[in-house]
Amino acid sequence: MLSFFSSLFPTSYFLPGWLTPDANPVHSLLQGLVGACGISVLCSLIRLHLFLEEESWSEKNDTWSQKTPSHQNRTTTGLVGKLQFLFVAGTLAVVGSRVASLVVLEFCLRAISGLVTAGPESKKFVQQLLIQSQFSLGCALTCSLHFLHEGASQRWLSLLLAAALSWFLARQATLLLHHVLSLYKLHSSQRYCGICIGLLASGRRLQPCLCRSMIITFCVAVVAAVSVINQHFLSATEALRFWTPLTICYTLLVVYMQDEQHRTPGGQAVLNTVVVRLGGLMVLMLTVGRWADVLHILMCFLGEASCLIPTKDLLDAALSQGEEDYTHYTKRDHQRRPQTQEKQHRR
Repeated sequence: MLSFFSSLFPTSYFLPGWLTPDANPVHSLLQGLVGACGISVLCSLIRLHLFLEEESWSEKNDTWSQKTPSHQNRTTTGLVGKLQFLFVAGTLAVVGSRVASLVVLEFCLRAISGLVTAGPESKKFVQQLLIQSQFSLGCALTCSLHFLHEGASQRWLSLLLAAALSWFLARQATLLLHHVLSLYKLHSSQRYCGICIGLLASGRRLQPCLCRSMIITFCVAVVAAVSVINQHFLSATEALRFWTPLTICYTLLVVYMQDEQHRTPGGQAVLNTVVVRLGGLMVLMLTVGRWADVLHILMCFLGEASCLIPTKDLLDAALSQGEEDYTHYTKRDHQRRPQTQEKQHRR
């Protein structure tokens, strides 16, 4: 049955050699579906975390009680959300394992350098990094599945089970988000909903758990990415010829982007860095890659845009929340100083 569906896709008789897919199209489609489901779960949990943070702030500050966060009204549901999900799944299915591996390695390098240079703004940087990691997470899942199921006799069945489980998790995360957005205030005050009471008691653990899950996912993806990329080289000299300019150029590029993003924070700066990152990756592929890799990087532009543009409100919310945390910290510090001075004066 699988061979019948695979025969319906174009083959090398109809397409040039550099446009012929390296993997089975059915396998690629199932992997793309798993990656899109992972992105959906990530977005739902990020929106849930930001909502819980703003609710905790509103309890402490009565002036915020009448304020409705903008990202609550922009959850992608209905036909638009389904079309976006299908587009992201199709993009991840088209992008090859080699380019997906490069996207994973580039994101890990950017995340490590950003955490080192973030300093006191590490919390705000982590929130923004989680939002920016959507398409990279999809590439990490597809790359890991390609590596783990390589050579399996019933590969399509394993990927089908993984896709079904991912779909179930994405659906449950979406239902949880809708439930909390609509009924959290009522249920947390009346205290008769186990889900809302649990989030009220341990909602602050959501982001640390999400960060740990992302770290585990990308650690597996890095091993898979290095293995996938090294399979395309015939000798150590060719591998060194690829990795040396990649490491040097991207280290300099990442440092420049981190400084630029610190100077001009916001959603527009994030979109600008996406263009710079993928543009540098395209120049590298034009030097040492293949034409298929260049085409896949162009697809990555569309994938990053389809993930970041609908969630631009989350970037703005994370940025404003970081500024509010800083102002609250400064006010509390100014209030503590006169008290300490009075105590010292009495002594």
